[in-house]
Amino acid sequence: MELTKEQSDIIASAGNIKINAVAGSGKTTTIIEYARTRPGLCKILYLAFNKSVKFEAAGRFAALKLNNVKVETAHSLTYRHVVLQSRYKVRTQGYKTNEIAELLGLKGNGEKHAEYVIANHINKFVAYFCNSDKRMVRELNYLDTITDPKAQIFVESFYDYIETQSRLLLSKMDKGEIEITHDFYLKKFQLSNPVLHYDYILFDEGQDASAAMLDIFFKQKATKIIVGDTHQQIYSWRYAVNSLEKAAFKTYQLSTSFRFSQDIANLAMHILELKSSLGEYQAVPITGKGSSGEIKTSATLARTNLGLLLRAIEYVTGKREIGNIYFEGNINSYTYADEGTSLYDVLNLYNQKYHLIKDKLIRAMKSIEELEEYIEKTEDAQLAMMVEIVKEYGNEIPDIIKAIKKKHIQNDDKEKAEMVFSTVHRCKGMEYDCVQLANDFITEEKLKQLVEKENSGSLNAAKLNEEVNLLYVAVTRAKNCIYIPETLIPKGFPGSPQIHLLNVVGEEVKVQGQKTETMGNPDKKAFSIEKSYSVAQLRDRHKEAYRPWTPELDDELTIMFCEGVSIKEMAKHFGRTRGAIASRIRKLELEDLYG
Repeated sequence: MELTKEQSDIIASAGNIKINAVAGSGKTTTIIEYARTRPGLCKILYLAFNKSVKFEAAGRFAALKLNNVKVETAHSLTYRHVVLQSRYKVRTQGYKTNEIAELLGLKGNGEKHAEYVIANHINKFVAYFCNSDKRMVRELNYLDTITDPKAQIFVESFYDYIETQSRLLLSKMDKGEIEITHDFYLKKFQLSNPVLHYDYILFDEGQDASAAMLDIFFKQKATKIIVGDTHQQIYSWRYAVNSLEKAAFKTYQLSTSFRFSQDIANLAMHILELKSSLGEYQAVPITGKGSSGEIKTSATLARTNLGLLLRAIEYVTGKREIGNIYFEGNINSYTYADEGTSLYDVLNLYNQKYHLIKDKLIRAMKSIEELEEYIEKTEDAQLAMMVEIVKEYGNEIPDIIKAIKKKHIQNDDKEKAEMVFSTVHRCKGMEYDCVQLANDFITEEKLKQLVEKENSGSLNAAKLNEEVNLLYVAVTRAKNCIYIPETLIPKGFPGSPQIHLLNVVGEEVKVQGQKTETMGNPDKKAFSIEKSYSVAQLRDRHKEAYRPWTPELDDELTIMFCEGVSIKEMAKHFGRTRGAIASRIRKLELEDLYG
């Protein structure tokens, strides 16, 4: 294997180092070669970001017979030292808001659902502490994590109570009175000041490390190597910190990507330059040495679950004949929040069918408006996403989800999927031949508006930097070609045959010198180009979406179906989404009767 000079310099280095590696630059290969060239008697620990990376790396080390290398994730390492040496029982999914309210016997001050809002903040305060490097809860100011003004006012009013109850919940876990969380046992390990008996510790994906794990890493006597990409930090919502910026080690670069060509590398660099409006920014050189090939894998990527589900709905309902599809991660996770609240619970609340609601928190709400008030006070983005989907598609949701699941295939058959759907967080570390982006990422125009609107004292530059990172990560999943809404293209980007622009309705935009056929496969489009609306645009376009279907409307729909009018045209005519039209067609069994 021929290594680049940058890789060779890293392998030949001595002492603690940090490696800033661009997407697709072969950092795992570099780390493996680094380990291979160390003496066989040295004990080496490789810390992987997640299970899939761990298993892949372990297989590659084993294939080279590097038996002196131990591969762990942060949680598998700490689980072995804390949980297996105790009587603790781990709660796999974490605690629900209503469970915390019941466990702690929380009480509000008469304010509507205050006990649940308080429980939600306790849950997040505990996670904030467990992921921090602090030794006491009181060393943190939870208000630093709150951005919504209404949520800030609520937390300020109940701060002492929230902090006290957070400490009580941690105490109950510590004493074994209740099950512990994954965050808790990692924190427990950090507070024990552990000594890891290794000669070298290789820390991968360092840009998304928690401060707690970073504290453990820095305190070890072993030679330390930390690798990552400062522009791929996308987990600050889980209280991750960019450890590459905190590590005072000698810096090495991996700036050549073997995943994609220079055209995609140029787009990635233009996207990162958006950060210059947020403060001091040092340009990142990226050399693309990937080669174009046959389009075998196609993926639709979105920033949010809502954006992805909207694209999946458009994709499945927009065509009568489609092949199999695949969702990265558990497909059910796209209809459930982390705490287990179902999209169907929110739908039942919307329809006031309280007897069908299973989730206790949702059942406590009298209306969708009350739920929205709760969301404002807690900044619960996942619940907000569910409310928006319910408002957009209403009672068409069960049929739509059923249609999506019918086309979904299992993990073992992923390569047979016509289209893979994923959020950026779920596709981290993955790559696809061709990628289409949903229209829910931050745009250059929106970024500039936020910068101009906020003064320097209130601008959350770190959060906006991460929004740019999400777009960068999404673009750099592509190996051969990208279909991207033109609103997401930075001004001044010259265009490329590998980068296809979509306008607001998802139609391909011709640019100078650009061919419209897919790279490496001119006779077949990698994507059926469909509408790429934002949520706000969808709401505006479909003001009639919630009007009940009447016999007269059904007759009109039936006539249009028999006349061969497309779903696209019918949706435009009725002022509804294509998902709603397709669902009504199934409801009336028009395809069986007249298809």
